Formats: sequence, structure tokens, C-alpha cells
Amino acid sequence: MLLPRILIIAVAAITTVGAVLADLAIPDLAAQHAFNPAWPPHAKFHDAQYMVMTVLLGLAGLALALRPGRHRLLHAAAILATPWLGMIGALLFPGTATYDPEFTDRTVFVLGLHGQVFMAIALLVALLVATAATLRMPVVSATRS
Repeated sequence: MLLPRILIIAVAAITTVGAVLADLAIPDLAAQHAFNPAWPPHAKFHDAQYMVMTVLLGLAGLALALRPGRHRLLHAAAILATPWLGMIGALLFPGTATYDPEFTDRTVFVLGLHGQVFMAIALLVALLVATAATLRMPVVSATRS
């Protein structure tokens, strides 16, 4: 289960630090999020909520992925998929967008997708690969894994 564990740990690390870096620490990106003067306090509250949530989910997924056991890996993958599925699901709500119009010229697109959406899809694919590989591996012992 080495490859699935490595993939899940990598996704956990990215999940743990990604939103904080993008929304708070990297100046050009933070200007579009936590430090965007056009955002009202309530919008900033939800951005901060998302940052804290992704750190907690990332750490929970990492803690599970670092422990032995097939079921722990599967649970870690499910937990780590949550914020990325949430990001894609948020696009289904009316009036949402991946970026604010005033940042069109500073928005990164990869293969025609907003950079964050591309990253979410890539990480979800990594989690699917890790999950499929974990499910295909035989259970090593009779004890619960």
C-alpha cells in the first residue's frame, strides 16, 4: 500500500497548507481573498472558515494516512476529498464564480479551467487512484485494518 499511502499523504499536505497559502499568505492571491477590500466582513469570515476547515481536514487525513491499515487509508481519502468536492460543488450555486471580475487578468487557467478547479480535479483523481489501488490490494491479516 505504499503508492496509495504516498498519494494520500501528498494530497493531505496540499490540503493542509493550500488554502492558507492561496487565501492568506501569497500576497497576489491573498489580495483576491482575505485581503480583498471589496469583500464584506461576512465573505471574509467564510474564507477564514474554509481555511481553518481545510487545515483540520488535511491534518485528520494525514493522521489517518500515516497509521497502518487499509480502512484508515480509505477514510483518509474520503476526508481529504471533502474540501475539493466542496469547491467544485460550490460552482453549482447561483451567483458563484471561481474569481472576481476585477482579477480576470491575474487569474491562472490550466487547460481552460481555473487553476483552483484544475488542482481540485487533479487531487480528486489522485485520491481515486489511491482508493482504487487500496481496494485492489488484499487484506494482509485477519485483524481489522
